[in-house]
Amino acid sequence: MINDVFMPALSSTMTEGKIVSWQKSPGDWVEKGETVVVVESDKADMDVESFSSGYLATIVVAAGDVALVGSTIALLAETEAEIEQAKQQGGTPEKKETAAAAATASSSATAVATAPASIATEVQDNSSRRNGRVIASPRAKKLAKNLKVDLSTLKGSGPHGRIVAEDVEMAAGRTPTAVAAPVNIATPIVSTQPSIPAPPPIPSAPPTPVTPGQVVPMNTLQNAVVRNMMTSLSVPTFHVSYKIATDNLDGLYKQIKSKGVTMTAILAKAVAMTLQQHPLVNAAYVDQGIQYPSGINIAVAVAMPDGGLITPVLQNADKMDIYSLSRTWKGLVDKARAKQLQPDEYSTGTFTLSNLGMFGVDTFDAILPPGQGSILAIGASQPQVVATADGMIGVKRQMQVNITCDHRIIYGADAAAFLQDLAKLIETNPQSLTM
Repeated sequence: MINDVFMPALSSTMTEGKIVSWQKSPGDWVEKGETVVVVESDKADMDVESFSSGYLATIVVAAGDVALVGSTIALLAETEAEIEQAKQQGGTPEKKETAAAAATASSSATAVATAPASIATEVQDNSSRRNGRVIASPRAKKLAKNLKVDLSTLKGSGPHGRIVAEDVEMAAGRTPTAVAAPVNIATPIVSTQPSIPAPPPIPSAPPTPVTPGQVVPMNTLQNAVVRNMMTSLSVPTFHVSYKIATDNLDGLYKQIKSKGVTMTAILAKAVAMTLQQHPLVNAAYVDQGIQYPSGINIAVAVAMPDGGLITPVLQNADKMDIYSLSRTWKGLVDKARAKQLQPDEYSTGTFTLSNLGMFGVDTFDAILPPGQGSILAIGASQPQVVATADGMIGVKRQMQVNITCDHRIIYGADAAAFLQDLAKLIETNPQSLTM
């Protein structure tokens, strides 16, 4: 039998994928579960495994080319005798289309591609099981283990029958919690304020040379940013600004930076602790009303060397100590630069930080990410002449923060109260961030 290797859906927003590299060559034997191809999704390069064993008879979509989700990218033959037949099926564009259509209509054809940990969706039927294997998202598997739910008894409601977290929560009798959509924002994040010596920049590839007048196609990540930004335009937002004195914050950073603590981790921890008091600012609008997430997951934007932005997520940042938070952040940034982030490491943010302070930017407004209610833009910490409590003139270091909120659920007073408490924490008690 000749089976199709399909382009898998590696994220909920993915409509097409680029073949990064084939790990097997035509004629090679492929074991079930073995990596066949590396595919570039919206946010990362993902290994795609085979769902069955066989010979990789012919490659339909070459490395560097793009294919639609669900389309045939290779043909797999069960026996050596079928290799030549498969090559003929995949030999021309017309034959490729015919083979893909036949494979979709045939009940005997088997989808053989899936992403690691079953995050890719099968496109051949609507069953949550294939070849006896349960198809579930990583988050669903984790929840099932924690809540002691048997995945084999569930019917998936996700794309093409995949079991998602909401299915597990409903089976356990819990109210489903929505997962935030993949986040991209229009401003890159940096790790320190200019008042403090910045760490060496993360090495990045040199910019691709361009010719004046040339039109350069966007890469997959850049196209994902475009889609998310267009979605954000439909949300009614407002902005609130606040100046925060940073003298004590700078002092704390100097004390603990030798232990590997970054300013990004300090700011994320401060925001997370403040959000404990303001759950509405951590919430998101959904058609049914206001969605309060089960955790405080701080997403922080990172500019990618080859264009685009990604937002690694510090999950449950309010519950992690500052040192673990810094180690986790470093690991996330390394994985982001290598395009190895898993979906739950960039798509589960509930509140986003964006910081242009390293570049000396005083103030800016950030665009609200889809699926979230707020994003905080952080400006540079700089000396400012201020009036003291006794009526004299003094100098203090201050940074201006601007919050952008979804006005459908968050109002001006809510945003102002959050910023007031954040300022109080940073100005008067930053040492509490290390406890």
